Amino acid sequence: MSKKENRYCVIMAGGVGARFWPMSRTSHPKQFIDILGTGQTLIQQTFERFERVCPKENILIVTNEIYKDMVLDQLPGINEEQVVCEPARRNTAPCIAYANYKIHAKNPNAVVVVAPSDHIILKEKEFENVILSALEAVNENDWLLTLGIKPSRPDTGYGYIQFNDDETYEKNTQIKKVKTFTEKPNLELAESFLASGDFLWNSGIFIWSLNSIMKAFKKYLDDVDVIFREGIGKYNGPEEAGFIDKAYSICKNISIDYGVMEDASKGEDSNVFVLASDFGWSDLGTWGSLYDIRSKDENQNAIIGKNVLTYDTQNCIVNVPKDKLVVLQGLDDFIVVEDEGILLVCNKQDEQKLREIVNDLKAKKGEEYV
Repeated sequence: MSKKENRYCVIMAGGVGARFWPMSRTSHPKQFIDILGTGQTLIQQTFERFERVCPKENILIVTNEIYKDMVLDQLPGINEEQVVCEPARRNTAPCIAYANYKIHAKNPNAVVVVAPSDHIILKEKEFENVILSALEAVNENDWLLTLGIKPSRPDTGYGYIQFNDDETYEKNTQIKKVKTFTEKPNLELAESFLASGDFLWNSGIFIWSLNSIMKAFKKYLDDVDVIFREGIGKYNGPEEAGFIDKAYSICKNISIDYGVMEDASKGEDSNVFVLASDFGWSDLGTWGSLYDIRSKDENQNAIIGKNVLTYDTQNCIVNVPKDKLVVLQGLDDFIVVEDEGILLVCNKQDEQKLREIVNDLKAKKGEEYV
């Protein structure tokens, strides 16, 4: 097993969460909100989760520089050096490349978990066991490993991973070689994936040795890697911030899935594997995904708010301030959300359009509402 001091975690916390508008906004994204009403924000839950598998000082939070103070406020147990600030949003590949070089400057022998800051895990102990098993596998093998979730429905909002059941890891048969990645299929395709039995949801959680992922960047995404490679000698020092400002100004916007994982999974020399998992996962990407995990009343309404009255209303998610009296009549399968003077009423089936609506609002009403 990897030595505990070699275990690192990179928590990606720079997103805005537009599909959770109006509760999630640029000034206060969903990872900093107690969406579940547990008394902890999503980033606090995520940090606590990874504290159980690696030393607290080995957890890096990569975020936009405008959220640095929010991170330090919500995670008082960390030091300022653990908050890795991006000057601009460039998607997950540059974020990971940056973290790679920061970790490499401290510990070239690291094994790393990369995870978003805003996911829900309902079975914490099972998740911990999966992560420890994954860390052991990548410590022993030159693999790029991702966690795949056994799908419960033909969801069109998730990416899918097809695995090869004939190529499994002898120490853990739940670790299988990846055949293909498919990003957000249409319903017909998603239904066929579910029926075939060899597809998993792509969780966006990755585990690898630092050596393996840095080698993969050089091979598949060298135009990004070379930008960060030029900073060797500056990481974790006074010259880092100035160098990173310049690096992000010329770095392209690309995800780790498109930039590395898909290419690395092709051909006979593929070293991309997936660990089939079931630990009560949700990426909490939409109001509908929150509806799925919330408790419901007898009419299948998930209601957050103390003064909500419903008549002939079912299958809705309602999230309103506790002092707001709300009366709903005749709604079926709707999202009703109010936050800081903004009211959203949206058909749950159309929630994938929320990102488009937010962009439209930005153009028509300005930044203050988004």
